[in-house]
Amino acid sequence: MAALEEEFTLSGVPLSAGPDGLLGVEPSDRTDQFLVTHSGRTVILYKVSDQKPLGSWSVKQGQIITCPAVCNFQTGEYIVVHDDRVLRIWNNEDVNLDKVFKATLSAEVCRIHSVQGTEPLVLFKKGAIRGLEALLAEPQQKIETVISDEEIIKWTKIFMVFKHPVLIFITEKHGNYFAYVQMFNSRILSKYTLLPGQEEKSAIQSFAASANRKFISLMSLSSDGCIYETLIPTHPSDREKNQVVVRSLLLKAVVSGDVRNGVALSVLDQDHIAVLGTPLSASKECLSIWNIKFQTLQASKDLLQGTSGQLWYYGENLFMLHGKFLTVIPYKCEVSSLAGALGKLKHSYEPGSHAVPHFVNWETSQEYGLGSQNSEQSRILRTRKVEVSLQPAVSASAQLLLTIKNDTEKHIEVELRKFLAIKQTPEFHTTIGDIVTGLLGRCKAEPSFYPRNCLMQLIQTHVLSYSLCPGLMEVALEKTDVQILQLCLQQFPDIPESVTCACLKIFLSIDDDSLQETDISTESVFDYSDTVRDEKMEEQTEIMENGFNPEEDNSNKEKPQGTTEETTLSPVTPKRAALLNAVLHSAYSEAFLLPHLKNIPAQHVTLFLQYLYFLYLKCSENATMTLPGIQPPTLNQIMDWICLLLDANFTVVVMIPEAKRLLINLYKFVKAQVCDCWIYTEFCLYSQAPPNYHLFLNFVLEIVISNHGGFVYRSKLW
Repeated sequence: MAALEEEFTLSGVPLSAGPDGLLGVEPSDRTDQFLVTHSGRTVILYKVSDQKPLGSWSVKQGQIITCPAVCNFQTGEYIVVHDDRVLRIWNNEDVNLDKVFKATLSAEVCRIHSVQGTEPLVLFKKGAIRGLEALLAEPQQKIETVISDEEIIKWTKIFMVFKHPVLIFITEKHGNYFAYVQMFNSRILSKYTLLPGQEEKSAIQSFAASANRKFISLMSLSSDGCIYETLIPTHPSDREKNQVVVRSLLLKAVVSGDVRNGVALSVLDQDHIAVLGTPLSASKECLSIWNIKFQTLQASKDLLQGTSGQLWYYGENLFMLHGKFLTVIPYKCEVSSLAGALGKLKHSYEPGSHAVPHFVNWETSQEYGLGSQNSEQSRILRTRKVEVSLQPAVSASAQLLLTIKNDTEKHIEVELRKFLAIKQTPEFHTTIGDIVTGLLGRCKAEPSFYPRNCLMQLIQTHVLSYSLCPGLMEVALEKTDVQILQLCLQQFPDIPESVTCACLKIFLSIDDDSLQETDISTESVFDYSDTVRDEKMEEQTEIMENGFNPEEDNSNKEKPQGTTEETTLSPVTPKRAALLNAVLHSAYSEAFLLPHLKNIPAQHVTLFLQYLYFLYLKCSENATMTLPGIQPPTLNQIMDWICLLLDANFTVVVMIPEAKRLLINLYKFVKAQVCDCWIYTEFCLYSQAPPNYHLFLNFVLEIVISNHGGFVYRSKLW
């Protein structure tokens, strides 16, 4: 159920709203305080509970505020733009806007968005977006054009998804509508063409939206009085092309098509929306709350003095212009249920009447003429009642397991999020294991059921292991879910070598297009574009590589072509590199891993060796012999895996023509390492170094010379 409470005005003074109403109502950094921007020169700060203004600021005569004022939640300052290009920043102590900070920008501003958890974002009229700090550092920087000519931005909204801002704006051109979605965690801007559905034959008058981890639900209220919905993915499948999405009918005929002052639409929660307009059965405007899950009208309130067709909501308050006064209408929305949607949550009875209860209390049954019971039977019933009351209530985990058996994936995800928010108990890790087992059991019973979002949440609790839920990685391998496999490799300490090798096969064989569409953490991968060495270093590399002089080897007097490219360009994409890095970090036993490595196709072994050799070269570029990034592979891990791959597949790889240059390069760097090691050992002996330095004396080199070119393929440090 939903209810609209008694309205009240914020100020008894009429607001100087223009013909299009107010510019906007935005929250302040303090609870219960809001910034109201007039369609002229003034910004007023109101405190809702006191129903009075706390401050008022105006630009000077001749200047016009062109977008709503917002609060910078990181600094507590206020920001506004006047005359399209002039940005002003002030705080509560300032009185005159003409004397506060000023920055003149190089392009016209459409809107400034500010939410908790991120810096304000400036959207320009041509579609470009800038962070406030970057813009203030260089106000006259060139602003690119994103949208086409004659395209006009009609509506914008910002969300926080996984602690990252996501901004969507809608444009219109010749009656066609387009949606642009900017993901700031990946700097991706996606464009969508909004096609009307088969039932829709009218113009759009208002937009509203909500977002979750998968989709942005874009709702539009059209001139035919119907509400349509469009689902836009937060992670687009094709980021380069203009994609097409279709609007589908959500609610039919909620307002009249004959609109004088416009209509407005707001999303209150996942089940309720607020609509401002004239209903079909009335001539006056009204505010109504609809349940979109059951498509029922929950509450409505007539607005006899008319409105500007604008609606804002924050917390549990709706803001609008009612007549000439800014009006606040508190509202309440309960959890959606069929009984609530039909208005049957409470049973009303006539005064003085007695209703027969649904469950008979045998101790008081005489009142309803149901007969009497002897004292012995009453005593037995009382005993049973006490026993029932002493039974523990159903635990949250047991309730969640029941939900997993029957409910939809979306509902399970919501309930799981609630469960994880509860304070952890000592048996928390066991409970999480039971939940994973329950999800995997349903996955096997229903092939179409695969709650990957729930599984990812559970893995990220950091309490799981392979032995606690062995079926998890098995299901992920069947689904080729590389994102979950990456998380498991990073967090599970007891993964069998056969499973590790199965993951490696998938990581090497999956195509780049599929990886591009997958959200993979690339924290362990450094930026390859910054690793190109200057020409002088390249010339030196031609003469000596890690202390090895090619002239010493009569069989390799000429440097192979393409060596420079091999040392600066990665053979795999960053996402594939991140997956391979997860394998490099995994624990293993050599004796158990080697048999499984022999089953990897030769071309994939060659690709993995090329990547390992690339990592080795990047390690050798700095004195510390380490890679940049967060938890990158270590030199020991790189060397160990090179040895393992060659141990398992040398006789196969050596027959591949494409691998010849790679094996020659591996021969060179192994020989160079041997030379460097003996020089360092002699130095330690000569200088009588401490005993722990003498561990280098245990260096053992096993050289197996093949008939196909004399390649050194084995090097170990015990």
